[in-house]
Amino acid sequence: MTKLTDLLPNTAMQDTSFPSDFVRTLAPALQRAASIARSLEGRVSNRPKLGEATEVKAALTTADTASQEALLAPLLEHFPQVRLAAEEDTPSVSRFSDSGDALVVIDPIDGTLRFYLEERGPYAVMIGLAIRDRYEASLVALPREGLYFDAVRGRGARICQEDTAAQAIAIGEPSGNRILVSHNLPSSAVERLRDRGYEVATASGGAISVAPLIPGVCAGLRMVRKYPEGVSIRGRIGALISAEAGALVMGATAPFTPDIRTPAPALLVANNKTILAHLRDALSTIHD
Repeated sequence: MTKLTDLLPNTAMQDTSFPSDFVRTLAPALQRAASIARSLEGRVSNRPKLGEATEVKAALTTADTASQEALLAPLLEHFPQVRLAAEEDTPSVSRFSDSGDALVVIDPIDGTLRFYLEERGPYAVMIGLAIRDRYEASLVALPREGLYFDAVRGRGARICQEDTAAQAIAIGEPSGNRILVSHNLPSSAVERLRDRGYEVATASGGAISVAPLIPGVCAGLRMVRKYPEGVSIRGRIGALISAEAGALVMGATAPFTPDIRTPAPALLVANNKTILAHLRDALSTIHD
């Protein structure tokens, strides 16, 4: 396996095996992190972080920190020269580089408050590798559902269920009519989707980003207007997986930007063009 430390700094990002090695190394760690989060459900309480603007951003549990360290241990062993954008300030964070083209983005429990603690829908464990601000490899786990997804840009996406080997996944006919949406999606959009016969359920951003790949789910719709960047860099990790599986991945009016720094107020992921048109129609009901 190629280690980043074996490569010269100016050629490391040109090595095409790096994203594949990243997924191969981190996939077992993702399952461990998800298992930790799942095992602690109902046994941990919120320990809010100080100085955050909202209760959602402030939410923190022991499961968050333990799950993150499970991801950081193999990352530090194999890829210590990457930069790190980790959700929590755990012991290993300071040991990573603060420069370079490769950025690893981690959210150990996406949806801590509403979806992990309050159980309003699926939460996620996510890690992504961005090179020059574009995701080249992504991994997303949905612990309650026992689903694990990963993708490398240009090489397709895979799904793994507990105790089974990973296998390629590609979009086919919808297996259900459920649409996962963000908790704050305006009621006008929710009602428009329900009027069309869809079942609408809330979910974390990570789950929404891979929604068409979840059994029984045909699409996901996330809208973020509160923050300048819109969908956060963490919330974009799963978009690569959906795209590599053949799902339609769009912003509000154009294809979803691959640049993780470009503001994107909405993320739409759909099984087919008809469902995508219905998502856009639902967005059209929203007025500032």
